[in-house]
Amino acid sequence: MKTVSELEAKLAEPSDALVKDIAALDGDIMLLGVGGKMGPSLARLAMNAIKKAGVDKKVIGASRFSDAALKNELEADGVQTISVDLLDDAALQQLPNVKNVLYMAGNKFGTTGREHFTWAMNSYLPGRVAEKYRDSRIVVFSTGNVYPLTPVFSGGATESTPPGANGEYGMSCLGRERVFESFSHKYGIPMVIYRLNYAIDLRYGVLLELARSVNEGRAIDVSMGHANVVWQGDANEWALRSLNVATTPPQVFNMSGPETVSMRWAAQEFGRLLGKEPVIVGEEAPTALLSNCSKAHATFGYPRVTLKQMMTWIAEWVQIGGSTWNKPTHFQERDGKY
Repeated sequence: MKTVSELEAKLAEPSDALVKDIAALDGDIMLLGVGGKMGPSLARLAMNAIKKAGVDKKVIGASRFSDAALKNELEADGVQTISVDLLDDAALQQLPNVKNVLYMAGNKFGTTGREHFTWAMNSYLPGRVAEKYRDSRIVVFSTGNVYPLTPVFSGGATESTPPGANGEYGMSCLGRERVFESFSHKYGIPMVIYRLNYAIDLRYGVLLELARSVNEGRAIDVSMGHANVVWQGDANEWALRSLNVATTPPQVFNMSGPETVSMRWAAQEFGRLLGKEPVIVGEEAPTALLSNCSKAHATFGYPRVTLKQMMTWIAEWVQIGGSTWNKPTHFQERDGKY
């Protein structure tokens, strides 16, 4: 892939399994918070799956749309867009009622110093949304940050691991889950709690940050020595397919790739691909933020894009100077401060 257009097309390729699930799904699809990193490609993927399934469904994307160009691009792709501040309750109540909701709104970066806003977005707003969409099924985007750091040799936290969020971001995300869970019990709302870390695009993500550091000769601290990663196209697909397995009380899924990826190994591999010697500092801690995703893989299958393929694409993207987003993951953080 050498252009953003090629990248967006790859991210929006539906699998046969997704097409089958979309065909079996009743009702339209609403993406709340479509303007984030994953929302636009998820909306396009949904549109392509609907077209390929030959069914009549709408995809509606709601966001503040501070970037007017994105709104126009999504409209051109067939997505119906609504500009809205979801924290404006009157505006929230005016949104159309739909059968299927993917809740992607939230706040992470800039939490420190604005903790009050993070809690409002991540823990207060979910209750208002759950009241509004009490007659829908809802996929709630969450994060592996609700878990404690786990021993690297353990294979990562499972869905039954007790939460142990480190820092206000992780705690507020656990608050999001608990609020949605409460309303699922109250109204019988079918839900999936979608605990994702970390999605990979060529323009952002853990692997891109490593590759750029190697290419630019910057030191790579491997204290947070391991992580899980998954191609964003696969993560988007699983989110849409989750609508078909929503239950009350909510199903919980850890969502990522199957590997516990060594940051040292990944840096060395990028060094090989880029013809550069990585500068590695620090020593790996015995724990990391890791998730065991075997439940998701048993339900949805393994990712279609492998770790090695992601790394090859990213190395090529870095070599050609492909466009990137200034949206660092801060995966190195061990104290939960973002």
